[in-house]
Amino acid sequence: MAEPKRREKANPQTGAQPRSRTKPASGANQAPEDSPDTLRGYYEQMVLVREFELKAGEMYARAKIGGYCHLNLGEEATVVGLMAALQPQDYLFTSYRDHGYAIVRGMEPRRVMAELFGRTDGVVGGRGGSMHMFDSELRMLGGYGIVGGQLPPATGAALAIAYRSEPAPDAEAVMCILGDGATNIGAFHESLNLAGLWKLPIVYVIVNNQLGMGTSVDRASAEPDLYKRGAAYRIPGERVNGDDPIVVRDAALAALERARVERQPMILETLSYRLRGHSVVDPAKYRHPDDVEEAKQNDPVPAFRARLAEQGVLDDAAEEQLHKDVEQTVAEAVDFADASPLPSEEELFEFSYATEVANMPNAYPGEPVMAR
Repeated sequence: MAEPKRREKANPQTGAQPRSRTKPASGANQAPEDSPDTLRGYYEQMVLVREFELKAGEMYARAKIGGYCHLNLGEEATVVGLMAALQPQDYLFTSYRDHGYAIVRGMEPRRVMAELFGRTDGVVGGRGGSMHMFDSELRMLGGYGIVGGQLPPATGAALAIAYRSEPAPDAEAVMCILGDGATNIGAFHESLNLAGLWKLPIVYVIVNNQLGMGTSVDRASAEPDLYKRGAAYRIPGERVNGDDPIVVRDAALAALERARVERQPMILETLSYRLRGHSVVDPAKYRHPDDVEEAKQNDPVPAFRARLAEQGVLDDAAEEQLHKDVEQTVAEAVDFADASPLPSEEELFEFSYATEVANMPNAYPGEPVMAR
């Protein structure tokens, strides 16, 4: 197969020149209020997400994980920055690329791994798997497997907040995380229209990793500057460097404050680049070698580590110990998942319905319809 080539010509329909992947400036390297402990904590979370996802990919290859599996590799700074901006009372809705968000939001890594393994000690008893992390106490309400499926319920949650409480600095808000591909579906526009019309306390975060599955954003979107998509609904937007956790956090904090106090919905676009294919079974052969090399050079984890070392926040000994601790956490997560039992056949149809209903299905796959 011929190697895919990077597009260099103008768009023949619009005459627009190809867009570069240059990110917005990161701003100051360190906000005055960020203590060394805070910065080291962010770095540790980024390393934890990186090591967890690498191990998840390995476990999938070893057939310990079934179904679909989408990793946050390359998006660790965005994950950590967004979760740092959320308050405990806020609600979080994500796409199927949700492992990192689940862990940084507060779910135990071992229970997240057990969920990936489909075991009873997983965060939803092994029923959700990779794409459906959920914890009502942490107010993370999914993990949605359908592209854009999280948009309507997230907007509905924001409507419920608007009904039951007044705008205030400590009010609840909703963060709805979606990928760049979800901006072209109907639910995106329907949700934004209602949020703009009803002044709902929600921030839509578009994690633009620049590829919707295997199609680049500029080949799929007539307006590739995705943060501008809210203009039709009078929803302001902002694009930030998704490789910088501090920049992402500060932008998310400001957007959430506007949602709480002014009831102003907003779009926040974070620009990063996936280091792997769309899912663990995608070899990403559609990528140009220059893109792959650029992604490696902009890898947010070593970049943030170098920044902290330059600032004297992280020395070699502390980094070595941090990595050992993270590796032990991930290894213990795998051991815990391996030791957790599989759900029994008797539990197969539990929670199919909220309440008992007549003629509820109770047959196992392959059995005659009337066998039970």
